[in-house]
Amino acid sequence: MKKLLKLEELAELLAATLIFAHLPYAWWWLPALFLVPDLSMLGYLAGPRAGAFAYNLLHHKALAITISLAGWLLGQPLWLLAGSVLLFHSAFDRLLGYGLKYSSGFKDTHLENLGQRVSAAA
Repeated sequence: MKKLLKLEELAELLAATLIFAHLPYAWWWLPALFLVPDLSMLGYLAGPRAGAFAYNLLHHKALAITISLAGWLLGQPLWLLAGSVLLFHSAFDRLLGYGLKYSSGFKDTHLENLGQRVSAAA
């Protein structure tokens, strides 16, 4: 099952790349904007509940798809760029095992507990 989920994430990453490839932006915009969704981690400065909310909002694929769809329907390439970056970033994160966060702490995700993964590797 884990391999199937990773294949799904890879397909979403490739879809985001294809969307980006058809936009009127230079190739370097995708890697330049790649880490922007991680600015949502600043929400953790207000506590774990606010941090999880901010992180999950910018890493939720429904938001990426909604922004992309709005950009396509409205003919706004900048919105398509934002949506494709969000989708690319979220799919890449999930490929690496980083999931949506629980309010109990940054390491508690819907995919696994990152703290257990680190201690298991040691």
